[in-house]
Amino acid sequence: MSGLCGWAGYTADEESRRKLLARMAEALSAHDGSEVSTRGSVGCGLAVAAFHGNAAVHEEGDLHVAIAGRPVWNDRELAELAARAGHGKALAAAYAAKGVKLLDLLGGAFALAVLRDGDWQALLATDRLGTIPLDYAFRHGCLVFGTHGEALQAHPRAESEIDPQGLFSYFFQSAVAAPGTVRKHHRRLLPGHRLLLKGGKIEVEAYFRQKITEERRPLAEAEEEFRSLVQAGVELAAKGAEVGAFLSGGTDSSTVAGMLTRILGRPARTYSMGFEAEGFDEMEYARCAAKHFGTDHHEYYVTPEDVLEAVPRIAEVHGDPFANESAVPTFCCARLAAQDGVTRMLAGDGGDELFGGNERYAKQGTFERYARVPGFLRVPLEAILAMVPMGDRLWPFRKMRSYIRQAKTPLPDRMHEYNLVLRLGARNIFTPEFLKQVDAEAPMRLARHVWTNAGEASYVNKMLAYDWKFTLADNDLPKVSRSCELARIDIAYPFLTDELASFAARLPTDWKVKGKELRWFFKRALRDFLPEKILRKKKHGFGLPFGLWLRTHKGLQQLSGESLSDLKRRGIVRPAFVDEVLKLHRSDHATFYGVMVWRLIMLEQWFKVHERQPAQVK
Repeated sequence: MSGLCGWAGYTADEESRRKLLARMAEALSAHDGSEVSTRGSVGCGLAVAAFHGNAAVHEEGDLHVAIAGRPVWNDRELAELAARAGHGKALAAAYAAKGVKLLDLLGGAFALAVLRDGDWQALLATDRLGTIPLDYAFRHGCLVFGTHGEALQAHPRAESEIDPQGLFSYFFQSAVAAPGTVRKHHRRLLPGHRLLLKGGKIEVEAYFRQKITEERRPLAEAEEEFRSLVQAGVELAAKGAEVGAFLSGGTDSSTVAGMLTRILGRPARTYSMGFEAEGFDEMEYARCAAKHFGTDHHEYYVTPEDVLEAVPRIAEVHGDPFANESAVPTFCCARLAAQDGVTRMLAGDGGDELFGGNERYAKQGTFERYARVPGFLRVPLEAILAMVPMGDRLWPFRKMRSYIRQAKTPLPDRMHEYNLVLRLGARNIFTPEFLKQVDAEAPMRLARHVWTNAGEASYVNKMLAYDWKFTLADNDLPKVSRSCELARIDIAYPFLTDELASFAARLPTDWKVKGKELRWFFKRALRDFLPEKILRKKKHGFGLPFGLWLRTHKGLQQLSGESLSDLKRRGIVRPAFVDEVLKLHRSDHATFYGVMVWRLIMLEQWFKVHERQPAQVK
């Protein structure tokens, strides 16, 4: 995964600067073997790791710039300069002419850094959807930054103490939510944000906010534009590489695979993962799409042995603890493609979050409708239900009470109904000493802030904006990008172009979710392109049957036993809770409780490869 790192405001001689940059850049290139280039002066340093050429570093006088990813210049002269002399040269020219305003001219997937000697000015920024994360630390007048958190730790000014709040955030949503990190003094830029260092102070603010509007226009016209934008996104993502595509059999990956085959004029290489576990395998849908489009299809069935091999590697490649189980099949899929000579994979991530494809979008609509029932009907109904003897035990009354209870819980709180930390109880999970160091309400405050920040949009559009941050930027994009980095293969997201995101933000709400029908517009626009079986397919996650396998597989049981035994000594989770969750996993709901066991294991595995401090978090 291409990346960058560096610092501003720390004086070092040439030899010391060279060695320090090499240590920082090692975190960028350790997994995929990216080619590293460095620049700098007395008080600043810059390094890039250019995987398949997707990064550049450049100097002009006292100006030092670096950019990683696949940026798109929305200015003809700058685009021509980038094509002729590289994105580094274009970035330097844009900064010289526009300063911070250059971000108005830049789109695509990128992270950038601009440093200027003398007055120690610096500009950091990440793209509008947070495709490439960028961490930073500002300590003792020195700004240290990197697209991989490990890069910061090599710098003497970037203090790397573990933050209990970051660990709590990890347990809350299986990944540390930005702008926090697992390091107390490290932060992460939010999507569409920039950092400006000037006069010895930093200022962080949004340079872009997606405007959510609802524009009615002829349906046929919108469908034609949508198909054109999807094809353009796939063309851009496929340019200049030996490409393949993830194919789960869902609407997004099937669309990308079909478009790629059309663009190439030959069968696209597609890759699917399966599981020998009931309720988890979707290979029949992947095969359906592959047959429909005539792709060059490749399959692999993930085994528990693959999990054992992948766990420590996944823990190592993520700078923060990370527990999205589907990182394992994603890595296996990318590795299979790399073995075939594919240099870039195309992923369908983003389609659900742009066009309304997640089940909860429709589910929340049922609760929202209850809120519109007049009070003179709701109040007596609730009173009658409350008086029913043994109402909590009788199925219809229990369901009605549950429905009303959830409907009366406002969004976004309602979406956390099944959150493991809230459901199991923080006091039951964590030690008293650990809880004294954290603000247990912080994750929900952040959730409410993101929700409110979406403005006066419909509840569906607010949920989509919410998921752009928490589901995509914090979770799914790091999962896919880091898994591909492990497999030494490039990654692109055709649905996450600025143009498609803007188009989706203008669609009417009922074109996204119409009653209980998800992705109504998306499916209608592609009804003559996608197979009927896939258009009718229900949403299914790319999950891992870890909870089921753990019940019977000796190797996974050993991994679990050793990891959890060590984790008990760290003072984070209560040893009794670890024993209890294992007991619950064995007795019932293996998949549900398996998620918490996985989080516990991945945390300990992360500590084993990343910790630079005593075992116990104090």
